[in-house]
Amino acid sequence: MINPHKLGVHKVLQHIPLNALFDAPSKARLRKAVNIADLRLCAKQRAHKMVFDYLDAGADDEISLRRGKDAYSELEMHFHILSGLKPPLDLSTKIFGQDVKLPFFGCPTAGNRMFHWEGEAAAAKAAKHHGTMYGLSSLATTGITEIGKLHDGPKVFQLYVWKDRELVKEVLAKAKEGGFHALALTVDFTWYGNRERDIRNDFSIPPKYSLNQIIEAIKKPAWTYDFLSHEPYTYACINKDVPADSLASFVNSQIAPEFDWKDAEWLLGEWNGPSAVKGVCRPDDALRAVETGFTTMWVSNHGARQLETSPATIDVLPSIREAVGPNVEIILDGGVQRGTDICKALALGADSVGVGKPYLYGLAAGGTEGVIKAYEILKVELDRAMGLLGTGTVDELKKRGPGLIKRRHPSARDYPDRYAYERGYGGGVI
Repeated sequence: MINPHKLGVHKVLQHIPLNALFDAPSKARLRKAVNIADLRLCAKQRAHKMVFDYLDAGADDEISLRRGKDAYSELEMHFHILSGLKPPLDLSTKIFGQDVKLPFFGCPTAGNRMFHWEGEAAAAKAAKHHGTMYGLSSLATTGITEIGKLHDGPKVFQLYVWKDRELVKEVLAKAKEGGFHALALTVDFTWYGNRERDIRNDFSIPPKYSLNQIIEAIKKPAWTYDFLSHEPYTYACINKDVPADSLASFVNSQIAPEFDWKDAEWLLGEWNGPSAVKGVCRPDDALRAVETGFTTMWVSNHGARQLETSPATIDVLPSIREAVGPNVEIILDGGVQRGTDICKALALGADSVGVGKPYLYGLAAGGTEGVIKAYEILKVELDRAMGLLGTGTVDELKKRGPGLIKRRHPSARDYPDRYAYERGYGGGVI
C-alpha cells in the first residue's frame, strides 16, 4: 500500500522544521501539569486518538484496569508523628543488585516511537537524568546499542516467549553486548488480550490512512507532523531493516503459547544472570519460579491489558512476599498513578515498583521533557508520602511497612475521580 513514508514525504518534511510551532500548545499544557492525571490529559490532547487509546486502554470491559487503580484507595497510611525527618529523603535502593537513586522505574513497553518521535530514547534519557533503571522491550522501536549509549546505568531487557530459539539467542547476545544487567521474561502474553478500544479504532502500525484515521490525524497536528517528518519506525531490537507493519505478522507467528517451565529453564541457562519472571500473580507460581532459577519475581498483570478480571497486583503482593520470604527480590507494577501508590507497594513487600502508563503519558505529552516530568512528579509525591508516614529511607519503609498500611472497608467516597475534568466536573489546569 502506498503511504507517505513510501513516497518519501518524511525526507522532505525533515528540512521544514515546524515541530516547535506545532508543539507549542503541548509544551504550554505540559508546564501546567501537576500530577499524572494531568499528564494523561496532556497526552490525550496531543496524540492521535488511535495511539492514545492504545496506551490508555485495558482488556474487555476494563474492570481490571479500574480495580488496579482503585485498590490503592482501599489502603490507609497510618502515619507516625515527630519522626525528625526533613526533605529531601534518601530514596536510593538496589534493583537487580544495581544501585539506583529511585525505587521506581519505567517498565519496558513496546513501540515508544508511536507516542512521540523520540520514543525509547526519551525514556532512557529520563531514567539517566533521575538515576534509575531503564527497561527496554524486545519490541522497542529504538535499538539496543543506541539505548546503551544513552543510558550507561542499570538496565533490564524484556523478552517475550518466542518460538525461535536462534532468535532468542541472537537477541540475548545483543542485550549482553549492550550492557543490560538483567533479563525479564514476560509470561502473561501467550495470547493477545482483547483490547476493544483498538478494535473500534481499527488500530494498526502504521495507520491505515482510512478516512476516520485521517480526520483524527488532522485534529492532532503536533503528533501528525512528528509522524510524517521522521523515519518510519521498526522493531529495532529484532530486525531494524524490517518495518513495524511488516513485522507484525512475524511477531504474531513467533509468540509461543506452549512455552513452559522447561523452556524457561533453557532460557535462564542461555542468559546466566539476574532474571525476573514478569507476570506473577499467584504465590504458587512465584515459588515455582524461584525453584526454576529466577532471581526476581515481577508481580504484574500486564497493565490489565490481558486477562480481564485478573486481580489488582497490590492485592496479591503480600501473599507473594509471604510465600517467597524476605530475601527474594520482588518488583511490582500495575495501577500506579501516585507517589503514595509507590509508597504503599514498597511497604507491603515490593523492593521496587515499575510504572508504565505514567511515563508513557509524559512521553506522548512532550517527549523527553514529559518523561522527566512524570518521574519528577512521582519522586516528589513519594518523598512527601514517606516523610509524612515517618519513614526516612526505602529500607525503613520496607521493614516497618506492614504496620503502617492497613486496609479499610471501601466506599464510593474512597475513590478519587481522576478524570472528572474530562467530563466537565471540577477544576483543572489543562
